[in-house]
Amino acid sequence: MNTNTCTTVVVIDDHPLFRKGAADLIAMETSLSLVGEAANGEEGLAVVEQQRPDLVLLDLNMKGMDGLATLAAIKERDLDSRVIILTVSDNEDDVVAALRAGADGYLLKDAEPEDILFSLRKAAGGKLVLDENIAECVALALRREARPKSPEEAGLTGREHEILGLIAKGLSNKRIARELGIVESTVKVHVKHLLRKLNLRSRVEAAVWSTKHR
Repeated sequence: MNTNTCTTVVVIDDHPLFRKGAADLIAMETSLSLVGEAANGEEGLAVVEQQRPDLVLLDLNMKGMDGLATLAAIKERDLDSRVIILTVSDNEDDVVAALRAGADGYLLKDAEPEDILFSLRKAAGGKLVLDENIAECVALALRREARPKSPEEAGLTGREHEILGLIAKGLSNKRIARELGIVESTVKVHVKHLLRKLNLRSRVEAAVWSTKHR
């Protein structure tokens, strides 16, 4: 990721009008810099690989390589870019699928511009960002599946419990490692283990679960 104070952004969306709107929105925020855009997943993946932006704003519903496939491809390449889904869909299946595929946030296009900018600033700081309605959607989805009722019931170790709390605060693996004075690869191992014990598939689900079971 960029070490500069300005957060670099790539927008991937098949609607030219929305890409223009996103560019105008980003231009309003001095801490954000648009470094690329694309009209489809294939083109977007190439732009992300070339620019290696801090943030990727990604639509879900695109012709050809859709948002989920693009998200998976970005995550597979371990590019260290945070991917924020920005879409019209508040469908529970879409939300859960995106978060389980590794999205670092899920925002709705009909949100107020200032709310979107606020979320992007949070995402740039390593925070997980969810539209208010989306957070409730994820919580409901989790309630319908069998989950441990507490970290103790799940058999989390002290370190795993500690890391779960930092995930709930929205910290990335890199920031957790810095906070605890350990290497990032160790954090990744702990996260993998605690997700398995909690029967969860993403850190966003873990953050929501932790908030509901404090």
